[in-house]
Amino acid sequence: MLFQRLIWCALGVALLLGSAQSVLQRLQTVPLILAAEVFEESKTEAVAAPVAADATTTSHTHADGAAHDHGSADEWSPAQGFERGFWTWVANVLHAFSMALLALAAMGFWAYRRAVKSMRESNSIKLAFAVAASGWLSLHFWPSLGLHAELPGMDAAALQARQAWWVLAVVCSALACAAVAFGTRSWKFALAAVLLALPFVLGAPQHSADALAGFSGEAHAQMAELARQFVWATTWLSLSFWGLLGALNAWVFARWLAPVVADVLQGRSPSPVAT
Repeated sequence: MLFQRLIWCALGVALLLGSAQSVLQRLQTVPLILAAEVFEESKTEAVAAPVAADATTTSHTHADGAAHDHGSADEWSPAQGFERGFWTWVANVLHAFSMALLALAAMGFWAYRRAVKSMRESNSIKLAFAVAASGWLSLHFWPSLGLHAELPGMDAAALQARQAWWVLAVVCSALACAAVAFGTRSWKFALAAVLLALPFVLGAPQHSADALAGFSGEAHAQMAELARQFVWATTWLSLSFWGLLGALNAWVFARWLAPVVADVLQGRSPSPVAT
């Protein structure tokens, strides 16, 4: 019963949250990405080197000298317009579902661990926004301090190195939040500080040259401005995502999940779904 409610609550939150994020992306980040893609095309044309022609493969060489294969010319990709918008919405809903499920599970675990047998709506709101703040810190803010959001056409360090550091930053910040939330020892804050500092002691991988070195003149200046706007746009988009997630989770947790957690703690059969 508890697992079923958890899934259904997360799915309901995901449909609302994913739809809202799709609208906000369309207003905030999509125009910046499309504008950067125009400059990326001109950069590619300027630095591309002739390669052996293949009837089914498209390759080009960037300014760093690394060849990139963009796969078969027949490789599927969503068409511009409705199809691309629809699959973007699907991706946003799936992402929102995973985050809502994780956050609601963390809220339930906290209530169970603390043996909270009854929870008022005000307490659910505090708990939901505390979990949402932890999610924003772990999955966006802390990693973004070392690896800024990037637009198409920007040069960056090796992908595997960036992925490894991003995972390290996420894991360390999530463990720091867990230590503060569930720890009982007085040194839990010191442990959290060490965990938060660890990724930056090791250092985030950075591209040795200017990320916009492939651009020149007016294109370089415009790309720099777009990059600055993109960092702020993704920050506000992430804040809106986790803020709305906290608000929705507070409501569904207080209405449908908290009573079941209380029943489990008191050894009763789960109460019927509230209407």
